Formats: sequence, structure tokens, C-alpha cells
Amino acid sequence: MTGTLAAIFGCAGPVLTADEAAFFRDADPFGFILFARNVEDPAQLRRLTTDLRAAVGRDAPVLIDQEGGRVQRMRAPHWREWAPPLDTVLQARDPARAMWVRSRLIAHELRGVGIDANCAPCADIAGDHTHPFLKNRCYGTEAAVVSDMSEAVAQGLLAGGVVPVMKHLPGHGRATADTHHELPVVTASREVLAVTDFAPFRALNQLPMAMTAHIIFAAYDDKPATQSPEMIRVIREEIGFQGLLMTDDLNMQALRGTLAERAAASVAAGCDMALHCKGDMAEMLAVAGACGVQSEATRARAERALAQRHAPAPVDIQALEAEFRGLMSGELYA
Repeated sequence: MTGTLAAIFGCAGPVLTADEAAFFRDADPFGFILFARNVEDPAQLRRLTTDLRAAVGRDAPVLIDQEGGRVQRMRAPHWREWAPPLDTVLQARDPARAMWVRSRLIAHELRGVGIDANCAPCADIAGDHTHPFLKNRCYGTEAAVVSDMSEAVAQGLLAGGVVPVMKHLPGHGRATADTHHELPVVTASREVLAVTDFAPFRALNQLPMAMTAHIIFAAYDDKPATQSPEMIRVIREEIGFQGLLMTDDLNMQALRGTLAERAAASVAAGCDMALHCKGDMAEMLAVAGACGVQSEATRARAERALAQRHAPAPVDIQALEAEFRGLMSGELYA
């Protein structure tokens, strides 16, 4: 196999093992994703991101989920603790500015340890029946609000030199089941989806990277969006997203079949990257064997996405911290 693998992998712990380094050198995945199991302190995390890139011999992207609330892999005492995003939006004096400042501060922390992509914004719309695993990770209950907040998050990350990964296309908010354990089925009509769930993603379709939802949209198909050529068509044509599209974690039990089958079906449907997060060597070998190397189209989208990793714009971090405190207390500055 020659060429960069159409995959993003995790690793097992806080230190890259010799076996992992050898596997990554041979497989050459597009990038890596980190979780709480990989995080101890800033010095350790900088070593790990350096070692991951050294294993593939290039400046590969390193991703993380640092949303705030329950979903933040880097936590106190070494990094800031963030409230759930929906809480911030509801409390802030100027929600869009608060989400931009918050995201710029998150980007500063990520870049400080060698992480240059964040799996945010979460552009899903919260509703009365949105599953609790997702609801307070959303930014609002209306498409226009979610679009505005998602744009603020994305621009705050980009200003800090971190590439945003928009999720979960084409919309996760109507799911009443947790895709970590079950496969949700959304029954809303095409007309309703177009003006609700799909709308924030359409408004942000210029972003460089995005992640799919393991959800069936019955109005279109009987397959989860990650593995549905029809839903990938919707993402590309109706929503208009032309950036790099990765799967959500292939280990989620919303998907059926072996990991090799899940990876192959996702890439065949039109996903650019198979995302495997667990760090299990046997499973990574199976995914690597099934997803293949990047196509020419994927390679072009990957290059455009990575070109967004600009050096952070100069900023006074202490001033931003003070501004954020003020935005959350009702005063402009604390």
C-alpha cells in the first residue's frame, strides 16, 4: 500500500509505544485523535503530539474533542474548565462574542500542546426530544441561532490556528437514541429537514472539515448517513459541503458489521476519512486494511483543509479571559 491512508487513528495511552510508532510509520494515517486516556499534563501531551507526527514523518493533524461541559479531554488543573456550550449561550450577555472568545481561548490551549484541530462546532439543533448525551452540547433550538453560534466557534478556533471539525452532518438533533449504543431513525420529511437540521450546516458549508452522524434519515435512505451514498450526496450537493468529510467514530454501536466492514462501507459511500478512536492495535489493523489510501479528490480536500492551519493571530490572552468573565457576568469586562 502506497500513499497516505484514508484514516484517523487514536493511540492507547499517554505515551506512544514502539509498536504504535511502527504501525503508524507503515500505515501512514492522515492524522490522529486524542482522548482523556492520552492526557496527563502539558509537557507529556506536547511529547505525545511530537512523537505522533514523528512516526509518520510529517506535520499530520492532531484532533481532539474540546467542546466544554462533559466533552472536554483536557481538564483542570492544567487547563480551563468550560461549562456546557448551551449553558454559555443561554447565560452570556453577547452569546456570539462569548462563544468566539471561549473558542479562541480553547485554541490557545490546544496549540500550546501541539493540537491543531478541534471537533467543533456542534451545529446540531437541540429539541424537546434530543437525547441527553447531546442536548447541552448544542448551541440552541433554532437554526439561525445555531448557525450564528457555530460560525463564532469556528472563527474563534481558526483565529487561534486550530482547524474546526463541524459535526454531525447532516444533523443529530432529532436523534432520541445515543449513537454510542443504538442506531437512531429520524422520520422528519425532506422539506422539514431542509429548513431545520440541514440549515446550520448549509450556512457553514465553507468550513474545511466535518464529521458525519450515524443516523438513518428515513425520508432519504434506510442506511446510516455515514454509510449512505444518498446522504453523502445530500451533504455534498444539497448542503453544499465540499470540505474533508470524516466518519464519526466507527466503534459506535449504531453501526453494524465488523470494523473492516464499517470502514469499507463508509469510504465507499463517499466519506473521505475513516475515524477509529479506540487505539486498539488489532482494530486499527482491520480498519487500515479496509479503508485504503486517499483518493485524488480526498487528497485535494485534505490539502485545502490543512492549509487553514495558520499561525495564531496575536492576542492578549489575559484580556480575553477578562472579557469572557465580563460577558458571563453581565458586564463587558470583569
